[in-house]
Amino acid sequence: MKFSSNVSRAIVAVSVVTGAAIWVSGGSASAQTVNSTTNVDVVIVDTNPQGFGGAYIGAGPSAKITNGGQANTSALFGGNIQGRVQIPNTPVSARGSVMFGPNNAAIVPMVTYDLPVARNTNVYAGVGYSFVEDKQSFGVKKNTPMGNKNAPVVVVGAEHSITRDFVVYGDVKLGIKAYENSPASAVNLTAGAGYRF
Repeated sequence: MKFSSNVSRAIVAVSVVTGAAIWVSGGSASAQTVNSTTNVDVVIVDTNPQGFGGAYIGAGPSAKITNGGQANTSALFGGNIQGRVQIPNTPVSARGSVMFGPNNAAIVPMVTYDLPVARNTNVYAGVGYSFVEDKQSFGVKKNTPMGNKNAPVVVVGAEHSITRDFVVYGDVKLGIKAYENSPASAVNLTAGAGYRF
């Protein structure tokens, strides 16, 4: 298919203006020139770089797969509400998670380093601290999906933006010495789906 010289110039002009608009707006883009059989230069712009930014909030299941060896420390299945806010112009995010069981909950604020690994996909690793609500049974705090006492937390996870608005996530959290009267650590598996804004 051959284009007239005016049509060819219009295609090039629109491509250049589009690329310039994306560059000026600060979006990540990569461009390459393709020479077709009609000797027309066309600029192809990739507006979907690896990873994704922004913020989201979601919910899903949460399970502690370890046992602290004491009363109120058995493995436990519950739920989570989790959110992420990216710190602008950095690969760092502030995250928060509320993990709850039938009788108690833990609130875990975290800071993570986010690494883009594929289109719309990040992996992340970071640290936080688990604050267990002060609900007790016979003088011992009731169990949560993150143990039964306040503790430092290490987290490793992944997140993927399915569409512009919806995200799925999953991570493993390690609560260091997260049981009263026990040196054991709590291992938690969390997953969910969220709304991105």
